[in-house]
Amino acid sequence: MRDTRDRIPLHNTVLKMQTTDPTKTHLPQVQEPRNDGIPLDLSWVKAVQANTSAIERRAATLPGRRSVKKDYQAAWLCKAISLMDLTTLSGDDSEGRVRRLCAKARQPVRADLLKTLGMEGLTTGAICVYHDMVKTAVDALQGSGIPVAAVSTGFPAGLSPFHLRIAEIGESVSHGADEIDIVITRRHVLQGNWRALYDEMAEMRAACGNAHVKAILATGELGSLRNVARASVVCMMAGADFIKTSTGKEPINATLPVTLTMIRAIRDYHDRTGIKVGYKPAGGISKAKDALVYLSMIKDELGERWLQPDLFRFGASSLLGDIERQLEHHVTGGYSAGWRHAIG
Repeated sequence: MRDTRDRIPLHNTVLKMQTTDPTKTHLPQVQEPRNDGIPLDLSWVKAVQANTSAIERRAATLPGRRSVKKDYQAAWLCKAISLMDLTTLSGDDSEGRVRRLCAKARQPVRADLLKTLGMEGLTTGAICVYHDMVKTAVDALQGSGIPVAAVSTGFPAGLSPFHLRIAEIGESVSHGADEIDIVITRRHVLQGNWRALYDEMAEMRAACGNAHVKAILATGELGSLRNVARASVVCMMAGADFIKTSTGKEPINATLPVTLTMIRAIRDYHDRTGIKVGYKPAGGISKAKDALVYLSMIKDELGERWLQPDLFRFGASSLLGDIERQLEHHVTGGYSAGWRHAIG
């Protein structure tokens, strides 16, 4: 973000986030047609390659290539908040914790800071919870316009019986989930069984109905960037509205090389079909400076249209706290303790 084209003042950031209601700066209103998918094209899939060394070299240069400071940094960090799936996926989740998280989604940054920044009304892009907490989240977010995403299909391993995974999607949708984050069967990718992956993804997409579906590839368990690229293409062919890196439970989650591989697959799919598919990196993104790197990569590789909540999300639980600290530093000149920006 070295040149002035990347320096977006705060008021311009607000304009970019506006929807049909000018009093709302946060709602991820869907503007693009959904990805209805295309027939499986095995010749396309088998032609997909990934030059691992070149991808890793390119990714290694990204953190040092660009920097944004002062108002421009604050603007990009506010943008990152609007693109965030604020998430709690713990075994000890309770209704109280989910309600506190939803309150944080409605008011992600202290009101006085947002007023100073001219960003009143900013919220996160969505809340992401386990199926059991969907009703609680929907109730807590009523009237806010913030969508609820539910992880589903035997999350995180995706190894429960298939009919139960499909039933779980239906239950989450019936409870009010606007988005479903499904997990694919990793062995289909590792065995190169692209037909099985396509059919699985297509059936899950159909079960989601009007709810948008994010396909979690669990990239840390797919063995190679070529597998990541091919799995990305197959899931998009089968109708995924988003492709997502990880569950957050794998040893390796979102990385820059994986992100570069997946968003180039998105770009190729768009070039061939005219269909825009979203991207969600999840797991391991906890620092504001990391969010800025991801945003700059998306802008460079896919363009500004993908810097909207209907086409890009961060899967994050701790990222918001660091961003809030950075925004307070921007306003006051001093850093506050992390405990002053608790999420839940």
